[in-house]
Amino acid sequence: MRFDVVSIFPEYLAPLELSLIGKARTDGLLQLTVHDLRAFTVDRHRTVDDTPYGGGAGMVMKPEPWAMALESIVAGDSTAESAASGRKPTLIVPSPAGEVFTQKLAYELAEEDHLVFACGRYEGIDERVLDWAAEHYTVRPVSLGDYVLNGGEVAVLAMVEAIGRLIPGVVGNPESLIEESHSDGLLEYPVYTKPSTWREREVPDVLLSGNHGKIAKFRMEQQLRRTAARRPDLITELDGSSLSKASRDVLWDLGYAVVDGVVTRRPND
Repeated sequence: MRFDVVSIFPEYLAPLELSLIGKARTDGLLQLTVHDLRAFTVDRHRTVDDTPYGGGAGMVMKPEPWAMALESIVAGDSTAESAASGRKPTLIVPSPAGEVFTQKLAYELAEEDHLVFACGRYEGIDERVLDWAAEHYTVRPVSLGDYVLNGGEVAVLAMVEAIGRLIPGVVGNPESLIEESHSDGLLEYPVYTKPSTWREREVPDVLLSGNHGKIAKFRMEQQLRRTAARRPDLITELDGSSLSKASRDVLWDLGYAVVDGVVTRRPND
């Protein structure tokens, strides 16, 4: 899989040389190149921004450096997968005006052959760049959440790690991907390690029992209770028809009911 990142601060992306993503790059499991947008400017000041039409605070990133950078990346896309599929690369533009990045979207993007990330700064990128880029890319503005960052680099660090770790071989134990938060629509259960007693706090007895059936039931209950407490919006998105009776009983205790496969709040709760 190929990743390309365009930024005016390429050094910001240095953490992608570390940990599992860095090792995956070294092992050839993924290809990641960071491009300096200023390398595609033509004036001696390497200018990438200008004042906004219509007035307003801040500056807007100029379209031509972006077009030149994105053209260069497309011209260098020689991956066999892209050629065979005939699919356009996907251009991800971090933006608070984009669709929200989720684990589901991470899985979807991990199936692509080539992802390109455009790190905007200032008040953003001239909108015409996105319109023009649609001729060469599948353009997807994406948001980490309902807040504003100084630039797209932080969002790209998060997205590349979330997507990259789903590539086969990047995470050493693939089973860990199955049991983590959001993999099944729920938050992950709490985890513990040695010693079993720490500062007068005990590990739950069931985890020391060796009874795998009881442990699995306990962990599912903890997932449901944690999700209901911290992210109740996720509970009502569950497929109720796939829930076990034990899980339904926990949900009932938490104030939810499963009706025709749909999880809803119980009346008068």
